[in-house]
Amino acid sequence: MFNFSRKDTEYFELFIKNAEYFHLGAVMLDEIIKDPNKSLDRVEEILKLEAASDEVNEKIISKLNLSFITPIDREDIYSIAGELATGVDMLNAALQRIIMYHAGHATEKSRDLTALLVETTRELVNAFKLMTDIKKNQLEMTNSVHKIASYEEKGDELYREDMSLLFDDTATAVKTQLAGDAIIHLIKWKDIVADIEQTLDHCKKISDMILGVVMKYA
Repeated sequence: MFNFSRKDTEYFELFIKNAEYFHLGAVMLDEIIKDPNKSLDRVEEILKLEAASDEVNEKIISKLNLSFITPIDREDIYSIAGELATGVDMLNAALQRIIMYHAGHATEKSRDLTALLVETTRELVNAFKLMTDIKKNQLEMTNSVHKIASYEEKGDELYREDMSLLFDDTATAVKTQLAGDAIIHLIKWKDIVADIEQTLDHCKKISDMILGVVMKYA
C-alpha cells in the first residue's frame, strides 16, 4: 500500500512535467501577444494545458497520500506542485483577459515581457531537471535560481516602463480625437501587462522554493 523508497524520482518527474506545461503556456501567450488574432484559436489548447496541469497536480497529491517516505519534505512537494499548477492558471487568466477585452495590438514592452516569461519558464524546467540529484547539481540549481531572479527584476523594469508609456501615450491622445480609443487601450493593456508581470513574479516564488530545497538537502 505504501511507498517506502527515498530514491523515488517520480515526484521530480511530475514537477518537470508541470514545469514544461508552464513553459508551453508561456510560449502560447507570447505567440498571442505578438498576434492577438490568434487568441481564439488557442483557447482550447490552453484549456487542455490547464486541465493536464491539474491532473499532474492531482497525481502528486495522490502519491503523497500513499508515500510514507518522500525524497524531500512533504510540505515542499505539496507547495511546489500547487504553485506550478497555479502558474498555468495565471497564463490562462491572461489569455482569457485578452479575449474578453478584444485587446487588439499589444504594447511594445508587453512583447518583451512575454519573451522574458518564455526564458524564465524554460529556466524553471532546467532547475527541476537538476532536482533529481540535488547534491550533485546544487551549484547549477543555484545558478538557475539566480537567473530567474534576474529575469524577474528585468520584468519589473519592463513593467514600469510599459505603464509609463501607456499613460504618456494616453495623456498625449487626450488632446486629440483619438482620446476615447487611447483610454480604452490603456484600460485593457494595463491589466494584461500586470497579469504577465505577476506571472513572472510567480516564477520567482517557485524558484525561491527550489532554493529552499537546495539549502535543505545539498
